[in-house]
Amino acid sequence: MPKRSAGLLVHRRSEVGQIEVVLVHPGGPFWANKDDGAWSIPKGELEAGEDPLTVAQREFDEEIGQPAPAGPPTSLGEITQSGGKRVIAWAVEGDLDVSNIASNTFEMEWPPGSGQMQEVPEVDRAEWFTLVIARAKILKSQQPLLDRLEEVIGA
Repeated sequence: MPKRSAGLLVHRRSEVGQIEVVLVHPGGPFWANKDDGAWSIPKGELEAGEDPLTVAQREFDEEIGQPAPAGPPTSLGEITQSGGKRVIAWAVEGDLDVSNIASNTFEMEWPPGSGQMQEVPEVDRAEWFTLVIARAKILKSQQPLLDRLEEVIGA
């Protein structure tokens, strides 16, 4: 059975009326030099019996270091990433400062096969992007979430 994650696509309108979204960049040495096509919505894995929206909100807090905006969540449905993981997502309107995030960490072996373990942040940065830029930054398999956001909020 494929793994499932839940996440939030936080959005706002800029002063000139453009839709902007928060995306996160994965931490660790593997992702250090990757940019376009590497960013994601804040999300995390679901365990059996967990409520997906609760997980999405918890994971946002863990990856950004602050609670998700309190606006009402709007379902964006589910997508399947290229590796088979299924992601359930919600859009939430709100504004927050992502210039100084505090992500949770995990241990990984780096370089692979070296036996050396490093503790790295799950997310090394978060940024607001316009939809045009977000389409280039986000993982290709998550691009449909941006399309669905436009549909539900009316671009």
